[in-house]
Amino acid sequence: MSRIFDDIKLQYRIGDITNKIIYWNVGLFLLSLVFFFQFSAFRFEYPTWLALSSDPSEFLIFPWTFLTYAFLHSGFWHLFFNMVMLNFSGRLFLTFFTQKQFLGLYILSAVFAGLAFVIAYLLMGISAPIIGASAAVLSILVATTAYQPLMQIRLLLIGNVKLWHLTAVILILDIMQILIENTGGHIAHISGALFGVIYIKVLQSGTDLSNIVTNIINFFVNLFQPSKAKPFKKVHVNPRKPVVNAQSKIVTKDKSQQQIDEILDKISQSGYDSLTAQEKEFLFKAGK
Repeated sequence: MSRIFDDIKLQYRIGDITNKIIYWNVGLFLLSLVFFFQFSAFRFEYPTWLALSSDPSEFLIFPWTFLTYAFLHSGFWHLFFNMVMLNFSGRLFLTFFTQKQFLGLYILSAVFAGLAFVIAYLLMGISAPIIGASAAVLSILVATTAYQPLMQIRLLLIGNVKLWHLTAVILILDIMQILIENTGGHIAHISGALFGVIYIKVLQSGTDLSNIVTNIINFFVNLFQPSKAKPFKKVHVNPRKPVVNAQSKIVTKDKSQQQIDEILDKISQSGYDSLTAQEKEFLFKAGK
């Protein structure tokens, strides 16, 4: 069991952003089974502080639900098909764009689709929650299609098709179901797809909207990281040599020499024994 967990951690660590988001969705789904799955009714009941509600009294109190809803799912198959599509779309998207752009588009499209859902349901006078990564996943696919519509892809049992053909079929099916079932979900899907097109068009004009998410993430990362201590700069000061007064040095030397001369004169006249102890000591030191 521990080896399995080690393999999962390794795959997460070395995987790209597509793998990481899939892990986040699967991990949150498993946590939801523990905390929010009602086995008596055999369904999930997500709290209002996680699922996005069209009720203003709820989404205004919990504004982060415009993002958290995109990491929650109503069941295994809901999660499974979204993650399969996310893996497929993510591989295509990362062929042309960076991982930061992928994460930025995923988050911004989820928020955009959430806003579209809330506005639409407010106009229709409907109060209901929404969950699922479908809008963000579809945004990744449509963004790639808008950038490279003629890209050839190989589908099982079908063969080679152009990317825009596949995307068009998915969008048409979504539009056909918008008034039949899960109206709020399909509104979010179409809105996510619309944001994918907007993102590419704005990017081609020179503005990368994903930088909004990158800058926000960097702000919080830097905010909670301990500030690095500035290296201590040791200032080297060259010690000044004491200024010697040349005149005083010469005077001192002259006085010493004068005293030596006087002692030598005394020796020549009266002999060495005539010197005092102080004179002998001075002469001894001067001779060193």
